[in-house]
Amino acid sequence: MELSVSRQTVGDIPVVAVSGEVDVYSAPALKESLAELMQSGVSTVVVDLTGVGFLDSTGLGALVEARSATTEAGGSLPLVCNHERILKLFTITGLDGVFSIHPTVDAAVSSVSG
Repeated sequence: MELSVSRQTVGDIPVVAVSGEVDVYSAPALKESLAELMQSGVSTVVVDLTGVGFLDSTGLGALVEARSATTEAGGSLPLVCNHERILKLFTITGLDGVFSIHPTVDAAVSSVSG
């Protein structure tokens, strides 16, 4: 399955919707898309992972790197994820304590704009 990355804005918060598989081959595209947003001056980005069927360590690394960049810029990188298998990956790696993970885009946007 190909990786698809699309952008929209909810309120004034950019939302990057990711779908497909995030692995060693596709993670650089996700990383690049998030880096472009950061370079445009955005410090907070919601990453919607509800369309992701597979996420490996390379994909996790891309998200961790993006989170570091948003934190350095004074922002945040809340995630939207409702797939048990992918949530389990965050739990196993301890990243559930690093990322703010929400069940819906609206909940994630509210967490940063509220």
